[in-house]
Amino acid sequence: MKEKLNKKIAVLIPCYNEEKTIAGVVEDFKKSLPDADIYVYDNNSTDQSAKLARSAGAIVRSETRQGKGNVIRSMFRDIEADCYLMVDGDDTYSASDAKKLCAPILEEQADMVIGDRLSGNYTKENKRLFHNFGNELVRFLINWLFRAKVRDIMTGYRAFSRDFVKSFPVLSKGFAVETEMTIHAVDKNFRLKEFTTEYKDRPAGSSSKLNTYSDGARVLMTIVSLFSEYKPLIFFNILAIICLLAATILGLPVLTEYFSTGMVPKFPSLIVACFMLLMGILFFIASLILNAITRKHRQLFELYMYGLHNDPNKD
Repeated sequence: MKEKLNKKIAVLIPCYNEEKTIAGVVEDFKKSLPDADIYVYDNNSTDQSAKLARSAGAIVRSETRQGKGNVIRSMFRDIEADCYLMVDGDDTYSASDAKKLCAPILEEQADMVIGDRLSGNYTKENKRLFHNFGNELVRFLINWLFRAKVRDIMTGYRAFSRDFVKSFPVLSKGFAVETEMTIHAVDKNFRLKEFTTEYKDRPAGSSSKLNTYSDGARVLMTIVSLFSEYKPLIFFNILAIICLLAATILGLPVLTEYFSTGMVPKFPSLIVACFMLLMGILFFIASLILNAITRKHRQLFELYMYGLHNDPNKD
């Protein structure tokens, strides 16, 4: 096994119009992690972000497909390292926490280390009320649906092992990618650690790229979509139960009337009840088929991880 001091750290900074802060972020992380490579991926910035990042000493690359998910996809594919530290370019996270996040990865004690804002001063620093509510809602949903205990689902400050980075399928194009990362880690039984980190609101003149309502809706839709993909047995059986309850509520009075009088006065209710019964049966069958497919994918993923972990070229 390689010694900790010889391991390579890559700091990954997605960047879109962050000229107010990007140079300071690069300089802070160069001081905190002097041996790390600092990568800034410019995502079609219309200001001087790329130029300032390069002047501060970062390795600047370009990603023309708009969206944070697209940037992270390129970063994870292009860059080779033993520890990947992802941080936003808006100067809201402290570089003083960088070593703390990287240590469990370098010591091979974790596959993803989460910089937990919500247990610290986030609610005091972040003045956007609906952002605080959205974070709490997403945390509750993920932990409830996936039986997890993650404190901060949507933080942009994380460290990853090579195994996680090279096995994570980035599907989201935008800000839902952090939610996707957390669900992937929980579902695939990766080793998680969390540390409380400092957070500060954006400086004056710097504006958030996250739209509270549209991006929040995308995150919630991503949760529903991933729940159906990762937990199809539960998801589709819930739909089946809903359909069967609707069929019972609509059909029981019709059947009661038929057995009492021999007549069916409410044909529309009977037709809808039969349709809902059929849908419930189809959802139940779909849950069994998709659950079998999901289990097979998990088996194939474990075999892929075995090959990735034992790749002779990774050292």
